[in-house]
Amino acid sequence: MNRTSFNTKVVHHKVSQEQIQNSKSTPIYQTSAFTFKDLDHMESYYEGKSPYLYTREKNPNTDELGMTVANLEEAESGVATSSGMSAILAGILSVAKAGDHIVAAEDLYGGTHKLITKELQTFGIEVSMVSFSDMEKVKNEIKSNTKLLYTESITNPFLRVDNLTELVEVAKQSGVKTMVDNTFATPYLLQPYTKGVDLVVHSGTKYIGGHSDVTCGVLVGGEELIQKATEKVVALGSNLSPFEAWLTQRGAKTLGLRMKQQSDNANQLAQALRENPSVKRVYYPEYVSEQGHGAIVTIELDHQLDIEQFFRSLGWIKIAPTLAGVETTVSYPVRTSHRALSEKERENIGINDFVIRLSIGIEDAEDIITQFEQCINQSIK
Repeated sequence: MNRTSFNTKVVHHKVSQEQIQNSKSTPIYQTSAFTFKDLDHMESYYEGKSPYLYTREKNPNTDELGMTVANLEEAESGVATSSGMSAILAGILSVAKAGDHIVAAEDLYGGTHKLITKELQTFGIEVSMVSFSDMEKVKNEIKSNTKLLYTESITNPFLRVDNLTELVEVAKQSGVKTMVDNTFATPYLLQPYTKGVDLVVHSGTKYIGGHSDVTCGVLVGGEELIQKATEKVVALGSNLSPFEAWLTQRGAKTLGLRMKQQSDNANQLAQALRENPSVKRVYYPEYVSEQGHGAIVTIELDHQLDIEQFFRSLGWIKIAPTLAGVETTVSYPVRTSHRALSEKERENIGINDFVIRLSIGIEDAEDIITQFEQCINQSIK
């Protein structure tokens, strides 16, 4: 059977039939450890002949999720972790150590920005934050001890789409690795590994899981780097639980269907909001891929609107500090995702009190548009 299409691959990829004993759905291996019939059998694990010993190190459910996302990204290997942030950290530490330097995009998700600018210092890793919209600036930041260029395929929250081909070319010329957070695009829209990116990371909490009921991360790439990253995951104890992995794997089966509907809805909403005089600016990519342009729309409301009234008037649309569920939600970056940044740092990337990130769900597009238009109208002073 030819399983080259995205939706077919995501539905049918699973661990081997021998491991799941012909179960149609992969069982949940909710165990902390695996038993052995004798000492020789136990020794076979350390000889690489038996796959499982202890769930912190390896488990069929987490293996399945890592392999699924790697398969969708057309990467060699993958590892599932306890969160998107732990996957990012494992990826960085697989490349950089104390005394090394990385260059990262200045307009990253606020949590990643904090991890890179503050927490990595405790590991002795030097960081430069720069605009990746100008590759000359990136080149100028690369030093003899630079090991990694880090960015997002679609940035959070202003949805800048990076030129990954140019990024990879600059990295290869300088002999450094590349790492891209592909959470917003998902492998349904973009596959950075196929463009030469070394490591691709996902907050599986978002679109891969898709139902706002798990917290997980997945890192994919070449065998050698993923092996190094896996060693960090094991050593730091940032493994994913079997049940969380199972839930994420179940959610992933409908990733293509959800992303198509959500991207179509987002595109229609963006067009409608551009025509609304009370919306100062609409951020939505002009082109991401032939499959669509993503399910996030970020807006800046007219500064004369009552922002508090806007959030009180959302009706069935929920306020949430996250994104990518099947329900339409809104987030307020200045008080959530980018709260940890200083006022100057937020100002540098354009975040102010009237910027709102909209995560578009699978509801009917007309209902979403009508609800936002009503909400905006009720916010006019």
